[in-house]
Amino acid sequence: MPGLRRVVDWALTIAIAGVFVLVFEAEVAKPYRIPSSSMEPTLHCARPGAWCEGKFSDRVIVNRLAYRFSSPKRGQIIVFTAPNAAAISCGEGGTYVKRLIGLPGETVSEKEGVISIDGQALREPYAFDRAHDTNAGTWHVPQGHYFFVGDDRPHSCDSRVWGSVPRDSLVGPIVLTYWPPFRLSFH
Repeated sequence: MPGLRRVVDWALTIAIAGVFVLVFEAEVAKPYRIPSSSMEPTLHCARPGAWCEGKFSDRVIVNRLAYRFSSPKRGQIIVFTAPNAAAISCGEGGTYVKRLIGLPGETVSEKEGVISIDGQALREPYAFDRAHDTNAGTWHVPQGHYFFVGDDRPHSCDSRVWGSVPRDSLVGPIVLTYWPPFRLSFH
């Protein structure tokens, strides 16, 4: 009987650990893969994808609890469920990964690759290839909504095309790039 007790103890321990991991992943920290080049070079997608720099797609962990206790902040890289207009405009809907630029009530404008918030140019050291960004326009961000763009501006289908995102569509900010191992970094 001592052997059976040991097997039951191990099985119970493994089952409890498995449930903990599943609950943790579903409610706290969820992993995602970077599918497109819109966030290059900050986050890599895998070649042979167009404009992708990586041999492997980056894998990231998202804090799903963050916005229950705090508000989204400009500059954060956030995972969100894209509005239906994104599927129509970009040919693909679902979950997107972009940088938060415009907050509720702000006016976002872009001209010659420079984004301004309420008339003040945004300092964006992360923005890639702005010289080839041909987008131009002005967008008002409604209350309760957020405005997102990709770091690789010329190759990003984002809020400049399909509009702002309601707060309840935000999954959470990226906190960690964990794969491939040499790209390990906190955000």
